[in-house]
Amino acid sequence: MSATQNYSTEYKLPVYEYYSRIIGYGAVAAFLSAGGYFGVWVHESLPWVVLYLLAYPTAAHYAGKLVPAEYNKVRRNTLIMVDALALGFMFPYVHFALIPSLLFFIMINTSFIVVGSVTGWLSCLIVMVSGCYLGVAVYGYSPQFDVPLPLSLAAAVGVAVHLAVTGFYSHKQATQLASLHRDMKRQQEQTREMAHKVSKYISPQIWESIFLGQKEVKLETQRKKLVIFFSDIKGFTALSEQLESEALTELLNNYLTEMTNIALKYGGTIDKYIGDAMMVFFGDPKTQGAKRDALACVSMALEMRKHMKVLRQRWRAQGVQTPLEIRMGVNTGYCTVGNFGTEARMDYTIIGREVNMASRLESAAESGEILISHETYSLIQDKIICREKGSIAVKGFSRPVPVYQVVDFRHNLAANPSFIEHDVPGFSMYLDTNKVANYDRERVAKALEKAAIKMKKSLVTN
Repeated sequence: MSATQNYSTEYKLPVYEYYSRIIGYGAVAAFLSAGGYFGVWVHESLPWVVLYLLAYPTAAHYAGKLVPAEYNKVRRNTLIMVDALALGFMFPYVHFALIPSLLFFIMINTSFIVVGSVTGWLSCLIVMVSGCYLGVAVYGYSPQFDVPLPLSLAAAVGVAVHLAVTGFYSHKQATQLASLHRDMKRQQEQTREMAHKVSKYISPQIWESIFLGQKEVKLETQRKKLVIFFSDIKGFTALSEQLESEALTELLNNYLTEMTNIALKYGGTIDKYIGDAMMVFFGDPKTQGAKRDALACVSMALEMRKHMKVLRQRWRAQGVQTPLEIRMGVNTGYCTVGNFGTEARMDYTIIGREVNMASRLESAAESGEILISHETYSLIQDKIICREKGSIAVKGFSRPVPVYQVVDFRHNLAANPSFIEHDVPGFSMYLDTNKVANYDRERVAKALEKAAIKMKKSLVTN
């Protein structure tokens, strides 16, 4: 049984309530019995009152076990109200003996504070005063403030024991709560750690939507207009025959890490990795509208293509001479998206002929090429330059479908382009002047001048 379960059981009927109530009622019963013995007050009902005081705490404890757990707070507050009524009724019974009455008031007031709210405390005081009025109605008002010293001492001892027991169990409960808090904190840390590990197996957007309660983890799907992206590495199969599996794995994981970071930067939902291939879609679980989703997807593809030049240069430095190129396909259309599988094992993915179309575009693309469908082209043509690339046959489509080759952003191909790029063995450069901060431009210019001087010297030497 966990710490939380243990605490729930103890909270249902806390043992300190039982012992505290027995001692409190026992102290009052002893005080009344002593008063009757010394003849300070004489009531025919005294034996029955003492019997009630001794029997009530145990009866209330066992009756409380019949109360459902969800009504624990009501049960507890009700018993405290009964205690307040009984004490108020006792004051006229003992003729308002000053010192004992004050001591017993302090004792019951401690129990009132346990209620935990000002409203509850005031309610208990009102009930106690009501009990006092009821006692006056029954026994009359005949104050006898002074009582023999032994009675005051008996009341003081009883109240002191009650307060000591209450303090002991309050400290014990506080210790248990502190222990429970530590256990819960440790469990939360374990849960967070486990959640972090599990999150690596699904797309961050899906993970977030599940934890925010926006998606139910059950077998359900819906139709949505999505932008679907496929990519793979041209030349990877040949490379796999040349490299050892460890080196190949490191290269592939590095590539997928870099490309995934770009996909997440643009808001893409990672569907799956299939060897060196990636499948990403835009428009679920969050969408900016078909046009912005399409623009984000193609922008992602362009950045992936540019970043591939950086990776090739890095791989050459590591001894990989095979020219690796990325090829990509993008399509836009209605797909079925959601959880597929069984209640025991689900996969959040998309299906439909538009997915097949995106995959076909990727396989038809040349090295370094981004092919898109007419639907995607119509959404991005005002921002991105594309060329017609003819048509291709796709399974599920009755006629060949027109395709377009993505060139670049229109602003990059203007009369004053903001970027310069060049890539040959031993040299790779990508410069986007719009993205270089003003305080870095002088440093970049000096680096380029220094590189140009070295290159000119090498030409003279050769």
